[in-house]
Amino acid sequence: MRSAAYDMMGAMQRRFSDSITVAASPQALYALVSDVTRTGEWSPICRRCEWDDPDRTGVGARFTGFNETPQRSWQTRCTVVTAEPGRAFAWEVGEGYVRWGYTLRPTEGGTELTERWEFLPAGLQMFAARYGADAPAQIEERTRAAHEGIPRTLAAIKDIAEA
Repeated sequence: MRSAAYDMMGAMQRRFSDSITVAASPQALYALVSDVTRTGEWSPICRRCEWDDPDRTGVGARFTGFNETPQRSWQTRCTVVTAEPGRAFAWEVGEGYVRWGYTLRPTEGGTELTERWEFLPAGLQMFAARYGADAPAQIEERTRAAHEGIPRTLAAIKDIAEA
C-alpha cells in the first residue's frame, strides 16, 4: 500500500510510506525493528547504528547512524520519539529534521508492517541554510533515496523475520 510518490505539480512528496505483510507477530517484528543495532541488516544506506547509551532504548534514547552511498558517507544523531511494543517505533534525525518510523498492525497470519518517512519543516530549513541554492537538489536526492529505499528495506525485514 504505497503512498502517492508525487504531488500534483510532479515534485516528489516529502513524506512517503509503504507496507508489507510479514508472517510474524507484531511483538516479534517490534523486537526486530526497534533494535537499531540491526538496521544495517536491512537498510540500503544505513550501514549500522549504535545506541549512545545501550541501557536506554525507549522514548528519548539517542543513537548514531552510520550511513553510506557511493557518493558520500555520514553520521546522523537520532532520538527515539515513539516506542510502543507491538505497535510502533519511530525516531527523528538531528534536531527534528526527518522522522522515520514503523507501525505494526496484526493481520490474519501475520503483521502489516508500514515504514514511514517525512522531511520535517526544521529539516527543510536546515537544508536551505546549509546548502543555499543547492538545497532543492539536496532535498530531492534525500527524498528519492527514501522513496526507493523503503520498499527494499521492508522486503529485507520480511526476509529476515520469516527466515
